Amino acid sequence: MPDVEVTVIGGGIVGCAVAARAAAAGFATALVERGPLLGGGISSRNSGVAHAGMYYPPGSLKARLCVEGRRLLKTFCEHHGVRYRECGKLVVATSQADLGELERLHALGEANGVEDLRLIESAEVASLAPAVRALAALWSPRSAILDVEGCTRAFGRLAGLAGAQILTGADCVGLDRQRDGWRLEVRPPTGATREGWRHTSRWVVNAAGLYSDRIAEFAGVDIDREGWRLRWVKGNYFAISPRHDGRVERLVYPVPPADGSSLGVHLCLDLAGRMRLGPDVEPPLAPRAAEDYTVDPDRLESFYLGAHRFLPFLARRDLSPDMCGLRPRRIAWWTDGFADFVIRRETGDLEGLVNLVGIESPGVTAAPAIARQVVGYLAGEA
Repeated sequence: MPDVEVTVIGGGIVGCAVAARAAAAGFATALVERGPLLGGGISSRNSGVAHAGMYYPPGSLKARLCVEGRRLLKTFCEHHGVRYRECGKLVVATSQADLGELERLHALGEANGVEDLRLIESAEVASLAPAVRALAALWSPRSAILDVEGCTRAFGRLAGLAGAQILTGADCVGLDRQRDGWRLEVRPPTGATREGWRHTSRWVVNAAGLYSDRIAEFAGVDIDREGWRLRWVKGNYFAISPRHDGRVERLVYPVPPADGSSLGVHLCLDLAGRMRLGPDVEPPLAPRAAEDYTVDPDRLESFYLGAHRFLPFLARRDLSPDMCGLRPRRIAWWTDGFADFVIRRETGDLEGLVNLVGIESPGVTAAPAIARQVVGYLAGEA
């Protein structure tokens, strides 16, 4: 018999949500995370926004799981003492050319089931955010900010309370299909004094984030044929001077670029009221490159010019380099302009493997909905 029923590879918010739900459903569960902490990777390096779901093609996993996930995420945070605040989001038009795009996003959001979404004129923008300049906006009152790391830890804590084994500093370096499941080879970080191990698992859930294509490849997936090879795309943030803290109390996004590469450099808030701009989009890092979280200060000018259109109070001296995140972006972005989440229960020679690949934004928002879908697979419900 396998040593455990379910092994989740990856201790970001998605992996922890899956482990918590699997353990609560009665599965003997182990979670292995290559880093020293749960939620210490890309889950800790994002804008901390619970998205409403108006950006994604109707019927896509991103659309469905974002809308469903935001509702589940809000309930989870409220029930488990995780900070969550519905500050709302303004997607602003700063020129006549932007107005048609606002209408398109509004129609898309309604098709996706986003609640309470509406188009507003400049006077209402001014009442919601007096420091913001816009001709019109799309107002999303259900968009929110949350403590992503705290939420990840809460999922991990629930998994542990339900009996899951939580193993950090544990890098999965091999997956082999066995007669009754999978054998995992796990190693500690380089230089660690403890030894690695092997264990068997009936199910493996690949929630490895930046490394999810590598895990799929270990298992025998032809990731190039599937279009699953990832390119890591840097997204930089610049902090806004504390002298402006509290000046804007809503998330403010521009109309997104036509190429769909990002949501545009936008105004983010944290739960203390501090403001920053980001993320932008840098060219992708080379395959299998080292994680690079440095921020180039020379990018300040593009941040300033992008944000000054709707934040006229900003001066260049208000901006300083802040943090950087990495997006695990599938190659399909550059060929199709959109790449959906991959959430696939494998069959045949890969039976017992569930692959989660290319889980970038809105992955934080979608995490509890992804977990529900995955555990449905484990339980034979879909």
